[in-house]
Amino acid sequence: MDELIEAWQANGGLLPVSRLPGHELARVAAAADFAVLPVGAVEWHGPHLPLGTDLILAEGFGCEVEGAGLRAVSFPAVPYAACPGQTRPWPGTVAVRPEVAVGYLCDVLDGIVAAGFPRVLVVNGHDANMSTARAAMEWVSGRQRASLLLVNWFQLVDARETTALFGELPSRGHGGAYETSAVLGFDPAAVHLGVAPDLPPRPKLPTAHPYVLVESRPEPWQGWSGHVSLATEAAGRRVREMAAARLGEVARAWVAAPLPGPPGADPAPQPHEGNA
Repeated sequence: MDELIEAWQANGGLLPVSRLPGHELARVAAAADFAVLPVGAVEWHGPHLPLGTDLILAEGFGCEVEGAGLRAVSFPAVPYAACPGQTRPWPGTVAVRPEVAVGYLCDVLDGIVAAGFPRVLVVNGHDANMSTARAAMEWVSGRQRASLLLVNWFQLVDARETTALFGELPSRGHGGAYETSAVLGFDPAAVHLGVAPDLPPRPKLPTAHPYVLVESRPEPWQGWSGHVSLATEAAGRRVREMAAARLGEVARAWVAAPLPGPPGADPAPQPHEGNA
């Protein structure tokens, strides 16, 4: 382990905290640019994708920071999450209540920061984690001096780029061509394309304005939707390459910025004499 730490300090890379001896923690934390926490889910993504799809992608992209030229320490992924009503009834989905998910992430992030890592990169593979992770990050940053960065791999490749990869048919749905291809980019053996028919998703609302729409079951829907037949391993490798490069860019820009000050309120300004 000493040789591994020395090489990491000299060249950068990703060091797993689960293999780190306790007596080395302080030295590694002092040298680290940041810690990495993948957050995923165990959730139905259709008959063609594994239940751990979001974990595969969160852990996979979390490991990609190894090529960013920085010194990072990886923490074990958070496997269980709050899941939407659209996937909770489907087999294999393990859903945590939102309030439990927020509390759990509060404690995990608080512990990582307390261990000596004021910067934590949260790499997300499950869309519903965006709200729970954000809430936990806000709570921790009000207790400890911390810079907590949340990146969702799904957003690192934009809609125009997925259209260029997959064509004009919708590709970005849950279990659709984009997500399926991304899993193919990391673990082709985990995907079974032949067992899932194309299930065209319902069109988006005809408006250019931003909105969040939450529905019980947006037919057509089988716990997933999309044109799975458009997914390819080649597209997945391209998605992995683009998203990993952008994750590295974000991480380098973040590390180059100064750390924030400690939390706490500044004292209220005192009125000048005679200005009561």
